[in-house]
Amino acid sequence: MARGITQDQVNAAADAILASGENPTVEKVRTELGTGSPNTVTRMLDSWRGQLGARLTQLSTLPEVPDLVGQAMLALWRLATEHAERAIEGRFASERTSLEAARTQLAAERESWGARLTEAETNAAQAQAARELAEHVCATLDGQLQDSHALRADLLQQRDRLQDQRDLQSEQFQALQAQLDETRTALQTERERQEAHIRAVEDRSHREVDRARQDAGQWQQRYESAQRMHRDATAATESRCDSLGARVRELEQETARQAGQIVGLEKALSAAHVAAAKPKRQISPKTKSPTRSTPKKPSGRQARK
Repeated sequence: MARGITQDQVNAAADAILASGENPTVEKVRTELGTGSPNTVTRMLDSWRGQLGARLTQLSTLPEVPDLVGQAMLALWRLATEHAERAIEGRFASERTSLEAARTQLAAERESWGARLTEAETNAAQAQAARELAEHVCATLDGQLQDSHALRADLLQQRDRLQDQRDLQSEQFQALQAQLDETRTALQTERERQEAHIRAVEDRSHREVDRARQDAGQWQQRYESAQRMHRDATAATESRCDSLGARVRELEQETARQAGQIVGLEKALSAAHVAAAKPKRQISPKTKSPTRSTPKKPSGRQARK
């Protein structure tokens, strides 16, 4: 919004423009003044036009002149005034159109600046949120930095402690290395002694193996002889078993035959006993049968024979 202009400044600028034969417009007045907002200049320019009639009335009061001259001057003044009014009305309509266009443009610019203001407020809110987030992140990073400093101090202590342990381990390693060298020397000596002992044992073992091989040959011969004797004895035993088997079969056949005879004798004896038990009255006196001797039942031993 323009500042620092007065009604007198607008009136003087409009009079100067009108004196130059031009219609005082808002833009021309602003150009003449070099400042001023369109709304303020329009309002003050309307006020100047309202005062223009009163000023012209004052100018129409003429000094004492002859009547004919005065009337001619008044008629000429009226014609000039009417012509000026018509010209002013035409220019005023043009100015009003320009003013409406300027108002429309200003409204569009106002809407644009409103949208820009809204966008700027949104951006400001986003920037504020981003600022708060950045402050929170900075606080978090600050805490992490402090933690890292504490961790660094702890790591330094651990490094020093590990350095001391490494030095101690280095000394222990050197001592162990010396012991290892001594042990290697002792092991080398012991290995040489063991190798000599092993060679001696191997030589003795070779001699014993040769002797064992000779003994094994003798035992092999003895084994083969014993095996032949075993085969001969086995063959003789098998032959004897075969002959005994044949003898057993013959005895079984003989036993079966004798058993059959014993069964026949037992049946005959049973028949004789039955005949002897019959009454004598059944025997004819004229034909008395001769007495028969009852054969004795053989004993079990004789039956088996």
